[in-house]
Amino acid sequence: MEYKDYYQTLGVSRSASADEIRSAYRKLALKYHPDRNPGNKQAEEKFKEINEAYQVLSDPQKRARYDQLGSAYSDYTRRGGTPGGFDWSAWTTGSPYGQVNLDELFGNVGGFSDFFRTIFGGMGAGAPDVDFRYEQPARPAEYPVSISLREAYEGTTRLLSVGESRKQVKIPPGVRTGTKIRVPEAGLGGKDVYLKVTVEPDPHFERDGDNLSTTTTIDVFTALLGGEAAVQTLTGRVKLTIPPGTQPDQKFRLVGRGMPKLKDPQSKGDLFVKVKVTLPKQLTEEQKRLIQKAKMLMSAT
Repeated sequence: MEYKDYYQTLGVSRSASADEIRSAYRKLALKYHPDRNPGNKQAEEKFKEINEAYQVLSDPQKRARYDQLGSAYSDYTRRGGTPGGFDWSAWTTGSPYGQVNLDELFGNVGGFSDFFRTIFGGMGAGAPDVDFRYEQPARPAEYPVSISLREAYEGTTRLLSVGESRKQVKIPPGVRTGTKIRVPEAGLGGKDVYLKVTVEPDPHFERDGDNLSTTTTIDVFTALLGGEAAVQTLTGRVKLTIPPGTQPDQKFRLVGRGMPKLKDPQSKGDLFVKVKVTLPKQLTEEQKRLIQKAKMLMSAT
């Protein structure tokens, strides 16, 4: 049976502190975690090795026993012994509950080697309890997804594929860039994953929280005399009443025409409409005469 150097696996010295071991484990676990390397068998095996090493070196009792074994194994090889001739039975521990199924205790994510099983999971009475622990990487697996503003308004779905798993995920109305959607048991090993949403820019609307902004254009006569203007919303066109004397860049508020609130989709933000006023580039003589007359009347008041 092959001797495993757990210190080398984690890239730490034999005198490493508990914090150094924990830090090295977390860094490597994030790098080789199966959720971050779907379908990569080498990364999966590396992750198992890293995890196995951490189970031993993070526990003072198991680490002490492993260090004793390491010293004995080193002495044996220095004396010219070969790996196949080492007396592994002298290091076989046991469990007070009989044979231990390590994979079941560990949630079937360990994939422990024969070396680990021999030293920490054998049979026999009177041996100390074995504390099997698993420390998740600092951050769960995240998968980016981009949607349009209209999809964010209406809600949509995406097909999430992780390894052999396929799952249709509902994206609720009201999500915004940065929203994370938890997908239970969609990752490798039945782990939860998250979709991290990015809402793509829209050519017609700007978003501020649950509110939207847009523009509409009217001619100078509508601005002066009043009238109506068509405004595009995410649910279709509506008519906006323009009062007489409307100024360029004046804003109007359409209540409830903005984005749905994520936790209360029946409630919506507002749509703010900025009015652009166009001026005619050419006027007829009659139009010029009438505008000049209006100018004179306004000057007289």
